[in-house]
Amino acid sequence: MYLFSYPQRVYCVSIVFIARSKLPTKHGDFIIHAFEETDSSQEHIALTMGDIADGQPVLARIHSECLTGDGFGSLRCDCGPQLEAAMQHIAQTGRGVILYLRQEGRGIGLVNKVRAYALQDQGADTVEANEQLGFAPDLREYSMCEYMLAHLGVKQVRLMTNNPLKVAALEQHNIHVVERVPLMTGRNPHNDQYLDTKEEKMGHLF
Repeated sequence: MYLFSYPQRVYCVSIVFIARSKLPTKHGDFIIHAFEETDSSQEHIALTMGDIADGQPVLARIHSECLTGDGFGSLRCDCGPQLEAAMQHIAQTGRGVILYLRQEGRGIGLVNKVRAYALQDQGADTVEANEQLGFAPDLREYSMCEYMLAHLGVKQVRLMTNNPLKVAALEQHNIHVVERVPLMTGRNPHNDQYLDTKEEKMGHLF
């Protein structure tokens, strides 16, 4: 059986804090923090609620940008429902953080993601589509998370994810994950194969 794993690679992304402001949402009042990579000018966002700098483990979500799911409500993935659920859980808890990383399409970009969709329409799964385009199944990296969380005063996280490889990737960047919190939501007839591929080929837990 094919099973993807993240390569053992350590990046050193230079990233700086830019600004913060209030962000009232339907889930409650968050603070939005803007960061920028100095080499690429790539932007990333943190949403925070409550006191997260008290040294205690913080409920957290590391969420990669998905315009189709987060913005357009696409049913091809579970990204939008996962982001909504993460914001709801944080609001219910009263404290937490979401790092929203600009890594569209697992790092291949929006246009290539649409090209991958076209291959999936012809029968390829998400891993096969990426590989047919010449990409690895997952090009995301998480080195920026170390600086972003350190800037926010977060030392330990309770990570909302179904992906144990993401836990390992964060630990590789000195982020202590004290607990993996499952985030089960968003399955529908349009994304059954997508979620099955996550489980069978990418090691996700459902």
